[in-house]
Amino acid sequence: MVSVRSWVANEGGKHLILVLWLGVNLWLFIKTFLLYSTGPQYHYLYKMLGLGLCISRASASVLNLNCTLVLLPMCRSLLTFVRGTCTVSSRKTRRLLDKSKFFHVTCGVAICVFSALHVFAHLVNAVNFSVRYSDDFPALNLARYRGEDPRLIILTTIPGVTGVLLVLILFLMFTASSYAVRVSSYEIFWYTHNLFIVFYVILMVHMVGGALRYQTNVEAHPPGCVKAHQNSTEQQGEELQQGEDEEQRCKEDPHFQPHIPQTWIWVSGPLCLYCVERFYRYIRSSDPVTIVRVVKHPCDVMELRMLKKNFKARPGQYILLNCPDVSSLENHPFTLTMCPTENKETFGVYLRVMGDWTERFTQLLLPAPGAVLEIQPVMPQRRYPKLYVDGPFGSPSEDVFNYDVSLCVAGGIGVTPFACVLHALLDGWTGFRLQRLYFVWVCRELQSFYWFAELLCALHHKLWQENRPDYFNLKLYVSQTASLQSIPQEKYRPLSSRLLVGRPRWKLLLDEIGKTNRNKRVGVFCCGPKSISRTLHRLCNSSRTSGTVFEFNKESFS
Repeated sequence: MVSVRSWVANEGGKHLILVLWLGVNLWLFIKTFLLYSTGPQYHYLYKMLGLGLCISRASASVLNLNCTLVLLPMCRSLLTFVRGTCTVSSRKTRRLLDKSKFFHVTCGVAICVFSALHVFAHLVNAVNFSVRYSDDFPALNLARYRGEDPRLIILTTIPGVTGVLLVLILFLMFTASSYAVRVSSYEIFWYTHNLFIVFYVILMVHMVGGALRYQTNVEAHPPGCVKAHQNSTEQQGEELQQGEDEEQRCKEDPHFQPHIPQTWIWVSGPLCLYCVERFYRYIRSSDPVTIVRVVKHPCDVMELRMLKKNFKARPGQYILLNCPDVSSLENHPFTLTMCPTENKETFGVYLRVMGDWTERFTQLLLPAPGAVLEIQPVMPQRRYPKLYVDGPFGSPSEDVFNYDVSLCVAGGIGVTPFACVLHALLDGWTGFRLQRLYFVWVCRELQSFYWFAELLCALHHKLWQENRPDYFNLKLYVSQTASLQSIPQEKYRPLSSRLLVGRPRWKLLLDEIGKTNRNKRVGVFCCGPKSISRTLHRLCNSSRTSGTVFEFNKESFS
């Protein structure tokens, strides 16, 4: 059963923004539609093209709006700055900013839908330009003669050619953005998505041809007014019906003029903002980092520790890595597992070897196969590849410390955002409100827990020495039981006592946390498989007798 209070806490802000966005899109569509259907300056054009004119222009207005908005969520540095400014950003605002990827995808889907509508309407317009060729108003025609092939009209005009190119680029970007393509071949997604630069350049040229024209002398020539010398039978009939008085008001022939392109007015601001931000990020990331240490962990996981001058980050943030020896254009996101502090300037990430980029990058980091044992640092004299770091950028995991009680749920390598949180607790970070932390880590293989076994045990011993054993509640789940063994090392005894077999019973777990923390707001942070996040999201929206509200936060790179 869904709780209204929990639903408002988790979904209210997102749906409010969505309703406002839908309202603005609907208002803009209807306003433009009525303008072109009833506006006197479009009387003759509407008479020639009909509803195709109204739909094409109304959808174009919506496209201008969404092509403007879709860039804003991609200004990562700006969002990180707003996120980190406590005087500007409350916790609710930060949680809305964390939905920036959702808003980006929503605007992208709207662009695809209204582009299809816009293309269909203009195909109808091309046919009408040919069939309803106006002999009386030659300046109004896009066709060169009556009955011209509509395909020829499209392929020999600037709006037509640029429109075809825009559709092709948009099709590539949309299909390559699917989950299946991103998982199987991230490089295809990356390269096709960067075609947005070409898309925006062509978009601003799209209206230069002036396919649609409006009347500029409405006062001198009211709509429907016909000059006596015009020879159309239909127009002569209208002239006789108007009468002598109305004919006298018609002082001159109608004059038509193409619209001044306005798309650049819509997109130039966000596009300039995005370009300035990318230039700032390029300058900031231009100095290569120094790779201090590389460690090979079980289950094809690599630990990378680096050093960079004046690099500052907060727990939960992520960075983009660029290795020119692998690909000079590709930047891949990785969550920081260790942040710089006053005592140590190094920072680190964990990466799982899966995909072409990580495989090639790992080959550059490590010597020949078999030369390095697991969990053994590579020899310091080894020459590492040049590496650039862009970031750090904000993520939902930053707010772990901003709740009285937080629940961190990790699936496999999804533990990385919370490793930095655990390092912060171990290093004695202060100034946060967190009073209790629940940590649940689910892995398929027992060996995966060795990635952060020492960190978990060190934090456990530290809290016991400080007489705060209840501050950190740890549960480890191993789902594959075929070759299950206990963690053998004596130094890892705290983990053995908290190791459970099977999968967590999420409802019972949340009910237990709710009863222990009655009438509180618990921050739930999840990074892992979709099956876990969907279950937790649904449970966080359900009602509970304890009065506890669980605020769901999903880790997602934008």
